[in-house]
Amino acid sequence: MALKKKSFPKDVGTLVYKAVKKDDRDAVVHVSGVKIFYGSQTGTAKAFAKELSEEVKASGIPAEVIDMKDYDPDDQLADECTNKAVCVFLVATYTDGQPTENAEWFCKWLEEASTDFRYGKTYLKGLRYAVFGLGNSVYVGHYNTVGKNVDKWLWMLSGMRIMTRGEGDCNVVKSRNGSIQADFLAWKVKFLNRLQALAKGEKKTCSGNCKTGGSCKNKRKEGHEQEEEEEEEAQQNNSSEVMNEKKSGSVVDMEDLGNIMSSVKKAKVRLCPPCLLSDSLILLTSCYFSFCAGYKLIGSHSGVKLCRWTKSMLRGRGGCYKHTFYGIESHRCMETTPSLACANKCVFCWRHHTNPVGTEWRWKMDPAETILQDALEKHQNMIRQFRGVPGVKPDRYEEGLAVKHCALSLVGEPIMYPEINTFIRLLHSHHISSFLVTNAQFPQEIRSLVPVTQLYVSVDASTKDSLKKIDRPLFKDFWPRFLDSLRALGEKRQRTVYRLTLVKSWNVEEMQAYSELIALGQPDFVEVKGVTYCGESSASSLTMANVPWHQEVVAFVQQLTDMLPQYEIACEHEHSNCLLIAHTKFKVDGEWWTWIDYERFQELVQAHEESGGQQSFSALDYIAKTPSWALFGAHEQGFDPADTRFQRRNKTKDISGC
Repeated sequence: MALKKKSFPKDVGTLVYKAVKKDDRDAVVHVSGVKIFYGSQTGTAKAFAKELSEEVKASGIPAEVIDMKDYDPDDQLADECTNKAVCVFLVATYTDGQPTENAEWFCKWLEEASTDFRYGKTYLKGLRYAVFGLGNSVYVGHYNTVGKNVDKWLWMLSGMRIMTRGEGDCNVVKSRNGSIQADFLAWKVKFLNRLQALAKGEKKTCSGNCKTGGSCKNKRKEGHEQEEEEEEEAQQNNSSEVMNEKKSGSVVDMEDLGNIMSSVKKAKVRLCPPCLLSDSLILLTSCYFSFCAGYKLIGSHSGVKLCRWTKSMLRGRGGCYKHTFYGIESHRCMETTPSLACANKCVFCWRHHTNPVGTEWRWKMDPAETILQDALEKHQNMIRQFRGVPGVKPDRYEEGLAVKHCALSLVGEPIMYPEINTFIRLLHSHHISSFLVTNAQFPQEIRSLVPVTQLYVSVDASTKDSLKKIDRPLFKDFWPRFLDSLRALGEKRQRTVYRLTLVKSWNVEEMQAYSELIALGQPDFVEVKGVTYCGESSASSLTMANVPWHQEVVAFVQQLTDMLPQYEIACEHEHSNCLLIAHTKFKVDGEWWTWIDYERFQELVQAHEESGGQQSFSALDYIAKTPSWALFGAHEQGFDPADTRFQRRNKTKDISGC
């Protein structure tokens, strides 16, 4: 059946483009143009994009067709919120519900941004958009998944739909209009009508069913077309689909299986087969945790995720504070954990307590070899998604595929894993350095730990009362455990670090108590960092008011250092709101040597293993000179001059500390 192409009056022209007052100089532009993004595998979405572009241009409005692979959303998408453009996304769903190859990076970025507190819930406020998805209803489980997701993620970032999502179906039996071309034509007519209204400055009419129950100046009069009512209903349905995605997670205790399942249902999580067939709490929690945070789950109790600093350094935009303080290559660092479970419920937890908590290991244990193999494979797969992404440096992409560092600090308490020593040895056998973080509740495990490249203990408070308030530990004897963990750290010969997280109005006044704790454990380094606000959470009363300014962190560190005769301020990473206090033994001939000679460490730890632990070594045996740009007081403030500082546009909140 031949489809008759609908045409529009020639005089629509400038009426669509702008509302003109008597004096052209006072013309108010309501729509500056239309940007049509396409994700296409076989060329259908691309053809639709070109077709729509011609129609828009014919109506007098500038239009641009954009291949998603050539567009960097991290750099450019926020600009669309303020330039009065309308963005149209024509996206096809490919194999197994995945985006097409040219849309992979855009969709990956959008998905992560929608759940990343650093961007904020209003990051795309002001963005006007419309989505048309292309799919085939024969594939019941994946029909138009990408279109639905793009629509959902834009909405979660406060983008404003100008009309309901359209769906084209290649299955002519189920297609609403008989074919995918006819589906697009029907949607296109509605879009052009809506665009015309926007260009005239008209606001969308309201069904009168406002969620707030208030009166609406633009309430629709009776007698409007049925399709408009259907559109309003569809808008509400689309919104309700993702309302729960904006809600924060609640605390998940070991015994709270009911709470977990309730959260899973609210978030509309599709449980994986192992979860459906198992009563394992960790499996159920992992499924929910993976859904909410975008983690790649490994086995039944481990996880891996790509750090934002890894992405940043791949693109030449700077490394994390560990790059500045210790010389790691952020684009070659894998962030993982062999234990999602934790013994604390800290108020500033980055993970909003969606992981389980407990005081002992209760689950079926996966072998260390399997965890490491899967972690490396999943990490490399995530790196491969950056191939061809705008701005990614080819040399760093290739380097990023070869993991050189492992940060055992993703979430939970890694030291709870019974085979943690085996896991660390496996890392070293692959010539991967180890940075392990523990929450100072397992002193015996610290003592029995094999040498690691750098061992951290989180010192989130310096008194019993404040520690209970901030870390909310599960152990009843948490304070003796905490102090004994610091003593155990002091017995280690390799590099040791205290991590101090400053929470304004909670723990910044305990200067003398902090100095006493430092004297107890004698760490090589003390990292002092302003708390990172991770968004609202029912599990925490933390707000932006609790986040100290960088100048306040500097002032705290200067006062604390004055009370520590053997320590001085060595380095600074202003972008992370973090400073490094170092023991003066790392200051050789007036110059700081806080960086790590990673090759030398591998040689030392190999000799240690081959000697059965008889040949020991110390922190001073694998030091390297700290570059001048990393030092405290340098004008670079810890930013590597080899990279280019990137300032996110339309930043809706202070992300200091990230």
